[in-house]
Amino acid sequence: MELIPRTRRTFLTSAATAPLAAAWQQAPNNRIRLGQIGCGNRSRDHLTELVRSQENAAIVAVCDVWKVNREQRAADIEKAFGAAPKQVARYHDLLAMKDIDAVLIATPDMTHPRILADAVAAGKDVYVEKPFAVDFADAKMAWQAVKRTKQVVQVGTQRRSTPEFLGAAKAIHNGVIGKVTRVEMSVNFQESRWRKDLTNVKNEDVDWEAFQFGGRITGPFNPRKLREWQLFRETTNGIAGLWMCHLIDLAPWYLQDPYPKSAMTMGGVYMWKDGRQTSDVFHATVEYNECLVTFAMSLTNGAGNRNLWFGAKGTLDIDNLTISGDGSRDPNRLTASTGLEKVPVESHMANFLRCVRTRETPRASVDNGFQHAVAGCMAAVSLETGRRVGFDRDKLELI
Repeated sequence: MELIPRTRRTFLTSAATAPLAAAWQQAPNNRIRLGQIGCGNRSRDHLTELVRSQENAAIVAVCDVWKVNREQRAADIEKAFGAAPKQVARYHDLLAMKDIDAVLIATPDMTHPRILADAVAAGKDVYVEKPFAVDFADAKMAWQAVKRTKQVVQVGTQRRSTPEFLGAAKAIHNGVIGKVTRVEMSVNFQESRWRKDLTNVKNEDVDWEAFQFGGRITGPFNPRKLREWQLFRETTNGIAGLWMCHLIDLAPWYLQDPYPKSAMTMGGVYMWKDGRQTSDVFHATVEYNECLVTFAMSLTNGAGNRNLWFGAKGTLDIDNLTISGDGSRDPNRLTASTGLEKVPVESHMANFLRCVRTRETPRASVDNGFQHAVAGCMAAVSLETGRRVGFDRDKLELI
């Protein structure tokens, strides 16, 4: 299943694959055997990160409804590990394989919760891509399903394994900029990076019934829904899930407040009149405990990004890696600008694999995934209804 286009990272080289292939051959009894569900661009990054982790782990089975993606990823995996993985079109067939310890889920957004719930019920540990969910009922279902098990679950919010974001968390938690009452985040670009080549998408190569996911995706075979699923309401809640989840995940982490009090959103399709059903301009205001967090995104102008945390004693600028006294008149404000500390950390994939062995809680836990899903779903519902959306922390319900 196809994913958001890759924006960074390079793919495997023979030099990178050699050490992992050697370890895989030397210690078969201690090997973590992985299944890959979804074989689009993000799964390619999973494979790269797995190789770089130097862990004794290998992907032994792949699943994708589209034959072209599935066979391409299988070929990449055979090159990396020296053995061809099994191939299936339906994820239940992969979950039924007794020799798989854990799965990597990289499918369209709306499928994440159900596949996660089915995977942990099958006794598999899981690395599941962000967003955790795009529908609140699905988010709650998947979170509760994981809580009923002892499975290890890592959510793919990788900023939790990025040195500068760990440094920012440390600075805020240590009170360097004082009490934070406002946060401004924005992401902007103008190129139509969601567009895909559809000429090689043939009906006979796609298990369309499986892609429809129990009837949640309607209508006859449609190459755009398969390859450009980011544009359609059946498969995503739009910018809230596709992009906001990356940064709103920082709010509960940095503010140490798990859930928003309320959210309000505006947006629409203002420029890209190409049949898309999801916004190309989006602005959400999410209220935490005595702090307003705004997330804005434009697909219509690419004039830079912002990630600013405004405190009583100064301002933290994550994009420019600086901490300063800018904007503060507090007598204890910062008097000099300093660089943001980068905290050394293992990769997100390496952290997951280590936790599979040790049974520790990964750096981006299922609780963290549920938290960013709550914020994203609140913002998406507000956009859809035109109303302010709140959250009842006791009943765990949107209001």
